Amino acid sequence: MKLSSRTKFSGEGLLPVVIVLLLIVVGIWWYLQSTKTATEREGIRYGHEVIDRLVLKHDRSLLDQDLDAQAKLEMPPSQRDYLIQRFGQLGAPSPPIKIDGNVSFDSYFFHAHGIFTATLNYPGQAATLQVATSQGETKWLINNITLSMGTTPH
Repeated sequence: MKLSSRTKFSGEGLLPVVIVLLLIVVGIWWYLQSTKTATEREGIRYGHEVIDRLVLKHDRSLLDQDLDAQAKLEMPPSQRDYLIQRFGQLGAPSPPIKIDGNVSFDSYFFHAHGIFTATLNYPGQAATLQVATSQGETKWLINNITLSMGTTPH
């Protein structure tokens, strides 16, 4: 009789373990989703800030501080100076500045990067500014900047 009573109780502890494991999985999923959403918001805010600081404030220090290592090689200081001077020559674009962009992830939750395209309407000509960003280890970084006069870059 004792043997049969043991078999009755052997599965009773499984239900609480399954419930606890399910709660842990749901908690991890919620954390990853909320982190992804926050990262997307932060990336979009950063992309808009970069465009604002370049186009309206002509902030050269942004390029020195936030270009990633490869972008610094591709855009030496003289080219950074030229870009800021060009924005100064063009003046202020007509408001509002239309910015299209999004943040995507290489894997579902990790390695965020964004591409932002601003349509700039200057007196006498149009321009398109395209900025590529990525999330670095400690902050967002600029990967590439392209300014095209006239038409939208392809």
